[in-house]
Amino acid sequence: MVNPGSSTAERLYSWQTVKIDFDDGIAWVTLNRPDKKNALSPTLNREMLQVLDALEVDDRCKVLVLTGAGESFSSGMDLKEYFKEVDKATPVEVMRVRRDSMAWQWRRLQTFPKPTIAMVNGWCFGGAFTPLCSCDLAICADEATFGLSEINWGIIPAGNVAKAFADKVSPADAMYYAMTGETFDGKRASAMRLVNESVPRAQLRERTAALARKLMEKNPHVLWAVKDATRRLRSMSWDEAEEYLYAKAQATYSTDPEQGRKKGMDQFLEEKSYRPGLKNYRRE
Repeated sequence: MVNPGSSTAERLYSWQTVKIDFDDGIAWVTLNRPDKKNALSPTLNREMLQVLDALEVDDRCKVLVLTGAGESFSSGMDLKEYFKEVDKATPVEVMRVRRDSMAWQWRRLQTFPKPTIAMVNGWCFGGAFTPLCSCDLAICADEATFGLSEINWGIIPAGNVAKAFADKVSPADAMYYAMTGETFDGKRASAMRLVNESVPRAQLRERTAALARKLMEKNPHVLWAVKDATRRLRSMSWDEAEEYLYAKAQATYSTDPEQGRKKGMDQFLEEKSYRPGLKNYRRE
């Protein structure tokens, strides 16, 4: 847990089901229930909310990478804890479990102010699709195994799992895999655009770190605005998007502590030292 009285550099975190490692600006957030294939339990959901709260204000985290311990990203919902145990709970307790689950898996993760990357190292099933799709970017291992297996259990991909999947892939692919419950590998996930890229497992961490470093080269204030705007635009008409983007741009430029727009313009127009199509402006 976080000691509110300590400085950022002195903060130490300790959770039962989540592990954090810091490495040169990257916060490697690992779902840490390898004996359960990192199944999403009520405890894990509560702790992930605390993790996101902590990393939001921790300067050691420039980019958040979400992955899983062992050979799994996550096997989805912990069926024993969600169904057998929650079935005995009161309506208020059930509501709290559901609220915590949705709070981090899409509400908080989608609006996290720093870049997020899902690194899918192995099994990714059911409920794991929601946090996967809620990350800004995703890279997986060729050897990873994905599946919407809910139909095989006689249940539907609820908890916005079906929504997350359908928003990422084509209607034909969404319908096929939701109805059949068939599995697919990382290369197929990349071909469907469920993830941005698939690489051999031996190269996965290195490739993810390289992508994280590329994001850290960008202006963090503008990067936050770009990711937020890109998500919101999908539900807007062209007219709505035009108005929104003009307002978003003005708000972003006026509050940017780096004044990146001015620096970029000066380096391009005055100093002739900046080629925006090929590199970033020089950040101090």
